[in-house]
Amino acid sequence: MAAEGPLLTLDDLSIVFSSPDEADIVAVRQVDLTLRRGKTLALVGESGCGKSVTARAILRILDKSAAIPSGQIIFSPDDAEPVDIATLNPDSIAMRTIRGNRISMIFQEPMSSLSPVHTIGDQIDEMIILHERVTPKQARERTIALLDQVGIPGPRERADAYPFQLSGGLRQRAMIAMALSCNPDLLIADEPTTALDVTTQAQILDLLRQLQDDYGMAMLFITHDLGVVAEIADDVAVMYLGDVVEQGDVFDVFATPQHPYTRALMSSIPKMQRKAERERLQPIQGTVPSPKDRPQGCSFSSRCPVAFEPCAKVRPDPTRTGKQHRTRCHLIERELKPGEVIV
Repeated sequence: MAAEGPLLTLDDLSIVFSSPDEADIVAVRQVDLTLRRGKTLALVGESGCGKSVTARAILRILDKSAAIPSGQIIFSPDDAEPVDIATLNPDSIAMRTIRGNRISMIFQEPMSSLSPVHTIGDQIDEMIILHERVTPKQARERTIALLDQVGIPGPRERADAYPFQLSGGLRQRAMIAMALSCNPDLLIADEPTTALDVTTQAQILDLLRQLQDDYGMAMLFITHDLGVVAEIADDVAVMYLGDVVEQGDVFDVFATPQHPYTRALMSSIPKMQRKAERERLQPIQGTVPSPKDRPQGCSFSSRCPVAFEPCAKVRPDPTRTGKQHRTRCHLIERELKPGEVIV
């Protein structure tokens, strides 16, 4: 019987990087996220906002200087008791059983993630043999089947190829095959289409959607491209400087964005205009502050066009602006009456 409730829950998660010469840097601050079973949660934001660090925390592959001072990462698979990943030793057997087996990850750049001195087939074989009781021959046959499933032509021959012998699109497909080799409950895709051309991006997105349907897995999709979010996600969380400033159902967030940062992101997207005259793009003014110089209050207050006095001094609490829609903004708090919810 399938378990009830979300597959993955991040509760009040903070991630801090320490340095012997400088003060600790808070990269992720009190993040709350919920990933539903079989659904896709998109994590969106500018570069450096904490998306990849959050994903790496889930797999406990953070840098040695990083620590999780507070918060929980509750993983609740169908066939096992829930576990708080944040409490596990990264090198423990329990964590190694989860990493790559129950939770897999597709990294940003396959050329730097795949070993250049081992063939594609050997690297996928190793993943299968590590987590399952199979012979090398059985592992190779499964590898070939996976390469064929992700659309790599001539999979038996390609299994003997080295990463540098494949195009960017084929390397990304090989990374997807490796991530799916143990039929994970959760697939983390960290900007898997960033380095690809537009046509190949569309093919990879179609492939991920199809594989999600085939395997019934949940997916955490990390991107800075809102167009990709609209195409693949069920839910979306918008991050800025380590904070989740808005989250909810993708249709609600796109139809009625509440946070000024979300609105600014959507306004900066180029749009096809039918008018004869051209319109200038609307960039977000200013630059992302360094985590060392994080504003005391709202993380977006230094760039927000509608900021007022409390924004720079007091961090806003999440406010429910719909059934599954929450926004961390003082402007929302000021506009709402006690007990009122924007629907």
